[in-house]
Amino acid sequence: MSEELENLEKQIEEKITNANTLDDLNSIRVEVFGKKGLITNHLKSLTELPENERKEKGKKINDVKNKINTLLQQKNKNLSDSEVSQKLQKERVDITLSTRPYEEGKLNPITQTIAEITTIFQKMGFETALGPDIEDDYHNFTALNIPPEHPARQLHDTFYLKGKNNKLLRTHTSPVQIRTLEKKKPPLKIIAPGRTYRADSDMTHTPMFHQVEGLCLDKDINMSHLKGCIMDFCREFFEIDDLPVRFRPSFFPFTEPSAEIDIGCFKDKKQITIGNGGSWLEIMGCGMVHNKVLKYCKVDTSKYQGFAFGLGVERLAMLKYGISDLRSFFDSDIKWLNNFGFSIFENIEKI
Repeated sequence: MSEELENLEKQIEEKITNANTLDDLNSIRVEVFGKKGLITNHLKSLTELPENERKEKGKKINDVKNKINTLLQQKNKNLSDSEVSQKLQKERVDITLSTRPYEEGKLNPITQTIAEITTIFQKMGFETALGPDIEDDYHNFTALNIPPEHPARQLHDTFYLKGKNNKLLRTHTSPVQIRTLEKKKPPLKIIAPGRTYRADSDMTHTPMFHQVEGLCLDKDINMSHLKGCIMDFCREFFEIDDLPVRFRPSFFPFTEPSAEIDIGCFKDKKQITIGNGGSWLEIMGCGMVHNKVLKYCKVDTSKYQGFAFGLGVERLAMLKYGISDLRSFFDSDIKWLNNFGFSIFENIEKI
């Protein structure tokens, strides 16, 4: 019996020595210690022996088992080290080589500016509301107190959809205010960013552009609340604490009284610089919401009143980031975007 174990041990040692891969070594392990393995069968045979012989043979089998396990572990380490070394030789990396070039996408200044505007007004408690780009005459004009003879309703100014029952591409985002008031009653504070469309195209106008409308309705709201809101916004957006802001009387069908908002600037032949400079630049319109608009939305005007404002996103982006031609926002020029665009990671940190 002892001779049989010695021969078995030598056979197994030889197989382990000749193993060239980890897979070969694993096969030997299964052959020796598997359910029907060579050593396993010897351990099972112990139950058939008398107690004295069982103890003696059991000790010898365990000695052989421990020797083989030690050999397997050592061989496994050697083969693993060898395979790693071979792999490193084959996959050697030359650290002196320069990295591969890569292109980082950029955010269009319009996207960046909308994010900045939205963030500022959110700090003031405004919620964001959205609406459809394709509107009807009622929400786009009538409910906003725009009379039938108003030039904005004419074909030279508005894109109408053929055969769509006076459906049109919205000329401003103010219809979102109407749709919001049809579903939700005051008090409320919303801004409505989005695309708008008008039949015009030159250096300062494009057929599609972006606006942000704002609406605040509550009890005892007055013009001073509007002025404070707009002044805080302008100074935070342009990052100038003492930015001059003035309100000029104006007219809009959906607000009364109405005002144009100007900010201080310095102008010369080469550029416009925002800040104290003795000149003024118009950037947006505003006013107290007209009673007729509130009545269209079934708002009790004896309890609630409020203010509204509207601004062009492209205009603010051009002023803040020194962009001279409005059409360049939509030219899909990669070189232009690399110059004026914003890294998404920088934007996340800023916003």
